[in-house]
Amino acid sequence: MNFTLLAPEILLTILAFVIILMGLLVNNKSKNMFGYLSAAGLLACIVYVLGNGMTDKTSYFYDSLVVDPLSQIFKLIFIIVSLIVVIASIEYFKNDRNQDEYYVLLLLSTVGMMVVASANDLISLFVGFELASMSTYVLAGFEKKNPASLEAALKYFIIGSLSSALMLFGMSLVYGMTGTTNIPAIIDYFNVTHLSAESSLGILAMIFLIAGFGFKMAIVPFHMWAPDTYEGSPSVVSALLAAGSKKMGFVAAFRVLILALVAIKVDIQYTFAILAILTMTYGNVVAISQRSIKRMLAYSSIAQAGYISLAFVVMTQMSIAGGILLALGHALMKAGAFIAVAVVGYMVLNDNKNAKNSDDIGNFAGLGKRAPITAFALFIFFLALAGIPPSAGFIGKFVLFYSITVEALTPATSWLLIVVIIAILNSALSIYYYARVIRYMYVLPSNGEKIKEPGPYVVAMVLAVIGTIGIGLYPEPFVQMAINAAHVLGV
Repeated sequence: MNFTLLAPEILLTILAFVIILMGLLVNNKSKNMFGYLSAAGLLACIVYVLGNGMTDKTSYFYDSLVVDPLSQIFKLIFIIVSLIVVIASIEYFKNDRNQDEYYVLLLLSTVGMMVVASANDLISLFVGFELASMSTYVLAGFEKKNPASLEAALKYFIIGSLSSALMLFGMSLVYGMTGTTNIPAIIDYFNVTHLSAESSLGILAMIFLIAGFGFKMAIVPFHMWAPDTYEGSPSVVSALLAAGSKKMGFVAAFRVLILALVAIKVDIQYTFAILAILTMTYGNVVAISQRSIKRMLAYSSIAQAGYISLAFVVMTQMSIAGGILLALGHALMKAGAFIAVAVVGYMVLNDNKNAKNSDDIGNFAGLGKRAPITAFALFIFFLALAGIPPSAGFIGKFVLFYSITVEALTPATSWLLIVVIIAILNSALSIYYYARVIRYMYVLPSNGEKIKEPGPYVVAMVLAVIGTIGIGLYPEPFVQMAINAAHVLGV
């Protein structure tokens, strides 16, 4: 069997074991090289996926894993986010004696996310989830001397374990109905038996699966872990969680909820319409009152999850493509934003080593003069998150909202117009809290002298900015990639 299409997973797994073995042999001062080694491995994976990975469907291990356009675009998201996070981590964890463990966990979490993207079986899907989750539980509490980091890890672990249990129970119900865990076989079962949408067991399975995936995606009412976890975790880990692991929940939902549960499609559409409206509205409204920028970004991320969830409301090829595009753009924007917050934390701690609440909005006053590159990058990310063109955020929202509007022109689905209007109003509402931070950065006076922004942070933010603006200026190839990925789902 030819395993070349699984080269990214194989490479990162081998690299993780190499780093953990090397960590036993080198002194603490030499461990800084592990960040560069991890970045090189991730960069090689990106080149490989772009050069060879956009292929027709190829299955492995008795059809439990597949390589197709859907899996590849999400693998690209995960690898790019991990690369940006690794580059920033070179500075964030500089001279930390536990760097080898950190990079091993980060690489293994990336492998877990990629397994989820390729999962074609409920068992492989669950294994991928757990590999990624177990790694990120530890990463969230990596600053062992920081009580907030330990609290974030504990809450994330408890809620994450609950979500895994709910998801696993939903999977067991699907297995009980169909007698198989293979997703294509589940589809065939539904198509042959024409299982009623009113089946109580089918509806119960849907409820548990949506709850399990909902925790991973941080949609209301399954969002409660996100603000505390994002705030307490190291900023670079928050970037990984918000930009990477959250998208893992979406790709799993695309495969399972759209493909496998076709028999209860109508119930899923109405359910996600309600969840999407609640999620985007709650996230934006609560974000307005936050002084902690990390909590504001957490609630903003919840709102963005609401927008992406709109893809499940109409389930057309264009709506799914829009959701995938928005997921790609959000990954770049959110990763860059959290890294900018890490720069502000670095700046505040340089001024006062005992400072607390380094992400308070007051610390962003005059950032345009103190750290001009960071301020400009954050300005770009905020405009993109609000959906201002030309940006990846605008392209994703435009394709998604347009696809729903087209469906709303049909009398039977005219109610979708209300959903689109609410989404647009929410997007406009988000401009307020983004503009407030921009005002602090460029209008209010600074609290100190200009700082030298660390090179790794700058490189990571510049990469995110290039991706964010590049997709907005030249969207055609990315739109085509998203459409090809949506075509895999047969919608």
